[in-house]
Amino acid sequence: MHVHEAIRSRRAIKGFDPDYKLTREQESELLTLAMQAPTAFNLQHWRLVVVEDPELRKQIRAAAWDQSQITDASLLLILTGDLASWSKSAARVWQDAPEPVRDFMVPAIRNYYEGKPQVQRDEVMRSCGIVGQTLMLAARGMGLDSCPMDGFDFDAVAKLIQLPEDHAIAFMVAIGKKTREPWPKPGQLGTDQVVIRNRF
Repeated sequence: MHVHEAIRSRRAIKGFDPDYKLTREQESELLTLAMQAPTAFNLQHWRLVVVEDPELRKQIRAAAWDQSQITDASLLLILTGDLASWSKSAARVWQDAPEPVRDFMVPAIRNYYEGKPQVQRDEVMRSCGIVGQTLMLAARGMGLDSCPMDGFDFDAVAKLIQLPEDHAIAFMVAIGKKTREPWPKPGQLGTDQVVIRNRF
């Protein structure tokens, strides 16, 4: 599927076929494609929690207004990010860069994030947003359907997946095969309403 068609045909699907299963190869391809998403300073903040345990999915569904996508989709991912990746991973993710680049970037990363918790959190959310959209478009390109989800109790889900204290949840993505067509888009704004040139 051409990327333009994937963008135009991607919708938030609410009903998934519980009998449809992704192969390990499909799952691996999706995750590999998603990880091509860009991140600030190449930190790759995201940590993608693949929820396979059926019982855990039921518990997450209970913390998410009983939304069926959580248990019925073939793949459920909780997109989380490591808030402290700037202090843990900077040297590792720049290890293969030319030495002058590495010597510049690693200290620059510390200067950008250290002592700035809001910047750390904002960056994780941006990175998770980009990887989530990449994931959904990759799924659509493979003929699959998806649903981004933030309608859940974040604290409850964090406990269920034993989220480390220095991580944050951005949202979830359910992926599988739809069982029904989504309703028509309820009201799309035009470019004249959302595009501002130069200044408001």
